[in-house]
Amino acid sequence: MHVLTVFGTRPEAIKMAPVIRRLRQAPGITCSVCVTGQHRQMLDQVLQVFGIVPDYDLDLMRAGQTLTWVTTAVLERLEGVLQQAKPDRILVQGDTTTTMAASLAAFYARVPVGHVEAGLRTGNVFSPWPEEMNRRLASVIADLHFPPTPQARDNLLREAVDPARIVVTGNTVIDALFDAIGILDADPQRVAALDAALPDIRAGRRLILVTGHRRENFDGGLDRVAQALLALANRGDVEIVYPVHLNPNVQQAAAAMREHPAIHLIAPLDYLPFVHLMRRSDLIITDSGGVQEEAPSLGKPVLVTRDTTERPEAVTAGTVELVGTDTDLLIARASRLLDDRAAYAAMSAAHNPYGDGKAAARILEALTHG
Repeated sequence: MHVLTVFGTRPEAIKMAPVIRRLRQAPGITCSVCVTGQHRQMLDQVLQVFGIVPDYDLDLMRAGQTLTWVTTAVLERLEGVLQQAKPDRILVQGDTTTTMAASLAAFYARVPVGHVEAGLRTGNVFSPWPEEMNRRLASVIADLHFPPTPQARDNLLREAVDPARIVVTGNTVIDALFDAIGILDADPQRVAALDAALPDIRAGRRLILVTGHRRENFDGGLDRVAQALLALANRGDVEIVYPVHLNPNVQQAAAAMREHPAIHLIAPLDYLPFVHLMRRSDLIITDSGGVQEEAPSLGKPVLVTRDTTERPEAVTAGTVELVGTDTDLLIARASRLLDDRAAYAAMSAAHNPYGDGKAAARILEALTHG
């Protein structure tokens, strides 16, 4: 069996890396890798960490790219790859524009599609945008679905997906996280170097890690989050580290915090440094889907600056709280976790519903014996 994996962004690369490793170790399977380059620099960082050398690179990223550009470029350039590689199946991951367009390109080429991290839904096609529609379209095309949780499986069943084509696997991001932790724990010198490269956190202060990049927060949401972070920084007992996404909208919103001595705006981190920073943090404020999945395995409470989430399992489990981008609410919920030890302990000790680190093995089993 020749399996072609197709992905284009950092989160996809992180979540596909364990699958690629399993496929390449399996007898009787040829695994090829095609990257679209929807994100370039951040994608390449992850490829290096996990030792993945793409067989095909569409290299489509350009300044000011639009969703239409990414979609049409993937369709046009992947067509030639599919003609050359002649895979028996492609695997896509998650909800990016690469995922949606690659699924459609495979359909046009009559190549069956397996969808890793299938079945996530908010029920609102505009939140998150365009991810909710991307994953719905990929699900319509795919013939094998690998939802991470029973709830994601149930979403697919409600959409009349054949139960025989669904395998609940857990989320491969937990596989990748455990791999990264293993790399860090085996190399104390690397960890020391990572600590030295991070901003100096004053003794006795708790660390808040922040990320933000969602399109639906570009229109004022990121600015409201920035105002909340400034207020939290004024408490005097916290330090905030914010790896600022390269998107100009994110950069512009973060600029308002640049002069505050307790807020450290840094460049986006490679995957290993980011995992290390998550481990060091006391509280995480994010709009990232992947961080919602990873942080509970590290015992870190997460406040999600979104109004909806396609990952409700963590909310139900108590590891994650949706707070949106209301400045006062974000300040109140963060302050509660910083000031109320019982509230903090309840969130940090909650169960992670996203898996046991064996999702990639289950995907391999489904591909070879399904």
